[in-house]
Amino acid sequence: MIEPDFEKGGGLLPVIVQDAKTNKVLMLGYMNAEALEKTQAESKVTFYSRSKERLWTKGESSGNFLYVKSIDIDCDNDTLLIKAIPEGPVCHRGTDTCFSEKNEGNDFLHHLENVIWDRKMNPDEQSYTASLLKRGINKVAQKVGEEAVELVIEAKDNNKDLFLGEAADLMYHYLVLLAAKDVRLDEVLTLLEQRHKK
Repeated sequence: MIEPDFEKGGGLLPVIVQDAKTNKVLMLGYMNAEALEKTQAESKVTFYSRSKERLWTKGESSGNFLYVKSIDIDCDNDTLLIKAIPEGPVCHRGTDTCFSEKNEGNDFLHHLENVIWDRKMNPDEQSYTASLLKRGINKVAQKVGEEAVELVIEAKDNNKDLFLGEAADLMYHYLVLLAAKDVRLDEVLTLLEQRHKK
């Protein structure tokens, strides 16, 4: 249970928002007690806007919400750290972060997942991913099945290059299937972690 000291900052505390997957710092905002309560209740980051002098939910006009994964407090109880999943660009200028950084971690699998989700949200006629998603869940699932069979066939032979190629194809199409089902890779990883702890 966090116990923020709002009095120390005149009723407001700085809030650092970090991407829960990539660990990139996305933005800095401020919260009063009411904003924190709303954030905890709705699992969407809500700040107190000093310029508008009111509560402001990030994404209320753009749709680019920040979905809360965890809230921590520093050792002095006067700064909050929120780990969140961003829905689209965080900055009002259209950039990934308010510090003009790309929101990419060292994990290429998550980077690839973000590219796939971008193709889903912003379809491009030239994109294979977008065209596959447009054909519907049955086609996407069928492709995963086909790639799985091809991987099994290559596993029975001794050509490592062909095996790796099919493994990569399956991994890619698996990520497309997750996106088609509105499921994030981290949800699968969380389940695996839970099973591992048992």
